[in-house]
Amino acid sequence: MAVVEAAAAALVGAGVAVAASAEAAVTVAAVVGVFSGGKRTRMMGLSRRNLLAGLSALSAAAMTSCDGAATTVNRAAPDAAPAERLAYGVDASQFGDLYRCAGSNTLVVIIHGGYWFSSYGLDLGAPLALDLQARGYTCWNLEYRRNGNGGEWPNIFADVAEGIDLLASMQDVPRGKVLVIGHSAGGQLAVWAAGRHTLPVGQPGAQPKVAVAGVVSQAGVLDLTTADKLGLGGGAVAGLVGGSPSRYPERYRAADPLEMVPIGVPVRCVHSRDDGVVPYEQSQTYVASAVLAGDNATLTTVDGNHFALIDIDSAAWRACVELLAAF
Repeated sequence: MAVVEAAAAALVGAGVAVAASAEAAVTVAAVVGVFSGGKRTRMMGLSRRNLLAGLSALSAAAMTSCDGAATTVNRAAPDAAPAERLAYGVDASQFGDLYRCAGSNTLVVIIHGGYWFSSYGLDLGAPLALDLQARGYTCWNLEYRRNGNGGEWPNIFADVAEGIDLLASMQDVPRGKVLVIGHSAGGQLAVWAAGRHTLPVGQPGAQPKVAVAGVVSQAGVLDLTTADKLGLGGGAVAGLVGGSPSRYPERYRAADPLEMVPIGVPVRCVHSRDDGVVPYEQSQTYVASAVLAGDNATLTTVDGNHFALIDIDSAAWRACVELLAAF
């Protein structure tokens, strides 16, 4: 993040004017934010103007690297473009930000976490999208209704399905290889999205229009029944599904990645044993069950806390990048 701070200072010092907007401020908070105890805090010592300038510099750096100049991230990558916001429904949370990289042959869907609560949004995925765009990927950073803003069952699942299916009608986006990456609650949705072709007709998300070639789950909540018993996220699983497994067993069968195996899609789980938000056993149990069922699933153990996986300067994030590149 020091790169962003330096770029901001340089731009402001040169007298570059940057328009301020609420949307940009949210994105900047994600780019330069740090995490402490699961809550976002602001980096000290930077004005809002400097932060906005830094985001502009980071976006420009992504575009530069995508056309192969000034960086070694991916010199073979073609031209990038600023994010384009596209709606897949009429609700204020039914949209995504598309980060194009002309000539790329892989599209990565990014699904943010936050225990499915509306206090968290797709700004968490913006730094990941910029980093992956700089590496030559086209990215679709997806927003969806969440608990607190219309995300009661089955809306979260319907939104993720519709958001991904919108790719089938988009112009000039690579669909030959579609990958999905999700963090925390987004990891659950990512693995669910990869396996929704196995759902019976009538279930939310069944009969997908876009096939997923592979998924990376970053500390995903992949065993909903156990997560509900443990009260993870302050009872967030019951909010996602509408109640307990005993009350809605059919919903858990349709929503729980552990219940869905085998899905026939490669799943790469990445998790730290030091994760204090989502237990390491969530990934460990899923991978063991998926492999036993005949699926291609692996678990990569990394260092750091829960949020290291979405820190683009971390070794944990680099492990995720390597897994995406291996598909």
